[in-house]
Parts: sequence; C-alpha cells; structure tokens
Amino acid sequence: MYVDDILLATNDIGILHETKKFLSKNFEMKDLGDASFVLGIQIHQDRSRGILGLSKRSYIDKILKRFSIHECKSEDTLVSKGDKFSLNQCSKGNLEIEEM
Repeated sequence: MYVDDILLATNDIGILHETKKFLSKNFEMKDLGDASFVLGIQIHQDRSRGILGLSKRSYIDKILKRFSIHECKSEDTLVSKGDKFSLNQCSKGNLEIEEM
C-alpha cells in the first residue's frame, strides 16, 4: 500500500514525536516538516501568537478564472456575525426584484 500524504496534528509535542518514530520504524517515510498546504487548503501559522489560519484562496482564484471573472472588483460583504435571515426579507413582486 502506498500513502501519498499524511498530516499529523496535536498539542502534545511528545505524542507527535512518538507517533512519527513509530511510523518511521514500520513504514518508509519522509518528514516534510510543517504543513503549508493540504487538500487544497493553505495553512498559516504564527506560533509566537498561537494563531492557526486556514485559507481556500487558491480554490476561489481557480473558480474565478474558470468562469472568467478573476478580474472583477471585490467588495466587502455587509453581513455581520450573528445576522439572522428569513424568507420575510426576500423581495416580493416583480417591482421589488427589478429594484434590487
């Protein structure tokens, strides 16, 4: 069996080293160091600040290019965390739809 990639994550560095040691004893493997990209997700780390960020920016760029809208101008979305939406907010009638 051949496994292309594996990503190990833990907050216990001892367990991480034990797991890598076990795997390397039982399988041929290479440790490629800290992950920066996995399954199409870019990983950003700032260990000094305890921050881990995930980004799908490259996927979004790929989709924008696929549909030839990669040069469109971006705008902020005027939605705040916790905003609630309902069907009552939908436009009603053709006039409202045209105005939108």
